[in-house]
Amino acid sequence: MIITKVVPLFIDRFLFVRIETDKGISGIGESGAWGHLEASAAAISKFGDYLLGKDARQIEHHWQVMCRAHHFTGAAISGAISAIDIALWDIKGKVHGVPIYELLGGAVRSKARLYAHVKGKTIGKLIDLASNLQERGFTAFGHLNPFLDEDINEAYFKPHARKMKDAIDNVFKLREALGHEADLCIELHRRLTAAEAVTFARAIEPALPMFVEDPVPPEGIDTMALVADRVPVPIATGERFTDMHQFQMLLARRGVHFLRPCICLCGGITAGRKIAALAEATDAQIVPHNPLSPVSLAACLQLDAAVGNFAIQEYPVANPEAEGYSQLRAHSMVTGLPEPVGGFIDIPGGPGLGIQLVEDAEKKYPRKTRAIHMRPHFDGSVIDQ
Repeated sequence: MIITKVVPLFIDRFLFVRIETDKGISGIGESGAWGHLEASAAAISKFGDYLLGKDARQIEHHWQVMCRAHHFTGAAISGAISAIDIALWDIKGKVHGVPIYELLGGAVRSKARLYAHVKGKTIGKLIDLASNLQERGFTAFGHLNPFLDEDINEAYFKPHARKMKDAIDNVFKLREALGHEADLCIELHRRLTAAEAVTFARAIEPALPMFVEDPVPPEGIDTMALVADRVPVPIATGERFTDMHQFQMLLARRGVHFLRPCICLCGGITAGRKIAALAEATDAQIVPHNPLSPVSLAACLQLDAAVGNFAIQEYPVANPEAEGYSQLRAHSMVTGLPEPVGGFIDIPGGPGLGIQLVEDAEKKYPRKTRAIHMRPHFDGSVIDQ
């Protein structure tokens, strides 16, 4: 099963890779370095030079080479490794005629619970969209930002007390509107200091959030551990981590309860199962990160099916400002992906990832690029949002 071609594909706002073999079997994967896809595509091409002529079945060997060659890492490189790794697993599943989870030891579940994306510039919009999705069967809601997703071009300033009170009140408004049949996955997008995170998380404890995600920048592992030690609500983080060692260090410091590996950034399915094992050994659960395309979701679901400590799966619904939205973003790009029912989705059972890109996807969904930008603070500096 010799690799004959490794092709990066810019489709819509996503970066995929297609790997072809001499047996006519091909696989697809996705890079999660979504802010720097051009750099990740260059890394895919460079790894492709290594892979040409190699046996596609030797996934672990190729993963070791790509991770360890030249001793440089980072999001663009790890995104490329992840995309290639997913594509190789897709090929291997197709070779054996089974879904990837069968190659990982078999399924422990047939469906995965989802949390739906809810975004809005006002608390009223958040409540309306979450209520709409709740009527459609979803029982968990994430990307819930109680500091709100305001205009990124609008300068920001609030005094500490007002900043805290408004966000805390928003959490309780969501709980009141959705009741206790809904789980709240609170997303803070790294925008707080440690002191602010402790104040905020302690105050929302009575609202019983499922977790608070990324209250502080996750690269500060000691700071995240300090916050986790001082607040009574579960902490989730890891979507920006690019290798399993970052997860291991945070687990060792007891700084996390729910790990958020991005399968398209942390090193692919190969790394994802290793991270899940690290988490299982410390009684932590995984909530795979997925702000990307259905290819990313399909890769997550294959891992979700095979690990015992899976908690819930991120599901980025399309058109967050549209009335009645509930479909997956870019759902029409692929075939073979089930629709959610009652807040759960069936694990695709076809060979490999169980999905396929539609024919001529590159032509049907022209490339979209992302500009570099950050929200300005009123004083002229920049803030995280």
